[in-house]
Amino acid sequence: MVQPRLPELFAENFSRFGELGASVSVWREGREIVSLAGGFKDRQHERPWTPETMVLFWSATKGLSSACLLHACQEHHVELTTPVAAVWPEFAQAGKDRVTIAELLSHQAGLAALTAPAPVMDHEAVAAALAASAPAWPLGQGHGYHPRTFGFLVDETLRRITGGRTLRTYWCEEFAEPLRLDVWIGLPPERVLEPASIFPAKTSPPKGDTFYTAFLTPSSLTSRAFASPRGLTSVASMNAPEARTASFGAFGGVGTARGLAKFYALLAEGGALENRRWFEPSTLDSMTTTLTQGPDRVLLLETAFSAGFMRDPVDAAGRKVRTNFGPSLKAFGHPGAGGSHAFADPENRISFAYVMNQMEPGVLPGPKSLRLIDALYAAITGGEL
Repeated sequence: MVQPRLPELFAENFSRFGELGASVSVWREGREIVSLAGGFKDRQHERPWTPETMVLFWSATKGLSSACLLHACQEHHVELTTPVAAVWPEFAQAGKDRVTIAELLSHQAGLAALTAPAPVMDHEAVAAALAASAPAWPLGQGHGYHPRTFGFLVDETLRRITGGRTLRTYWCEEFAEPLRLDVWIGLPPERVLEPASIFPAKTSPPKGDTFYTAFLTPSSLTSRAFASPRGLTSVASMNAPEARTASFGAFGGVGTARGLAKFYALLAEGGALENRRWFEPSTLDSMTTTLTQGPDRVLLLETAFSAGFMRDPVDAAGRKVRTNFGPSLKAFGHPGAGGSHAFADPENRISFAYVMNQMEPGVLPGPKSLRLIDALYAAITGGEL
């Protein structure tokens, strides 16, 4: 049953908020309870958007990539307190010998921007540059979001632990294929024309916005982080076939809302789905436990991270100061730039995913998804779902 308010709000995303094409999927207790789709894959309104429409979901990819590395650590008995250099010896350069896998996953490693240029399409070059880079801040002195380098750090660490299995391969073999998810970290060439095109925001961020001021200041860590590694920094460039087939674990995931929500349903169900267990309780704990919270050196606002996932920050009394992931203190997930969003709520056994192709300003979820999340929990509290 779909609570009436959800379709109404979803329709308003198009009539009031300028949405072009979008879909939302909600799972509860291991089954899909909401599936809504509408709009178009193109600005000419010639290609209708359906629940099967795939689209780039930017940094929502980070949650999938993190899950791969956490799963590999679990299966290979590698503790998250292990120094990255223990599995990737070259990483010890420039004083990074003590950085742990947990710190890498929670954006504490200080590698948000490369100190030497490397092309984004060359994984080996980027990995070598990251290994040689000095941290932008001392270990143990806060965190800063790694918008692009994160995927390369995770992918290379995964390769070292698994004997060379790439993130693309690991995701497909361990999750996408067994769960039948139409979600990819690197599309097969024969499917490269299927996704909807992604379009940049039509409006500018508010004047005086601290993040965007830094973003537009080339010397700032914020600006350097979003431009490093070099290449594919425009929205239009990510619609190119070579970008869609490449494996970018931080910002290149392509898929459907249903596939993304089903993956998070696995996490909302305690790591097991369809009579198979992927994650042990201790691994799930690493996803729900905040490892760092405070002023973000890159996003320039308060953020919180577990091992690879974003969390809602809490105040001194333990109350949420944002509810991007719903009301539960156990919820975790990851948004994508411009409006895509996905999370798991193990307490209520709920997962949620929203994907779209008309971006809006911002790196955190906006009203198009947050209004749906609020209505979803209101419906659950009221016994309507």
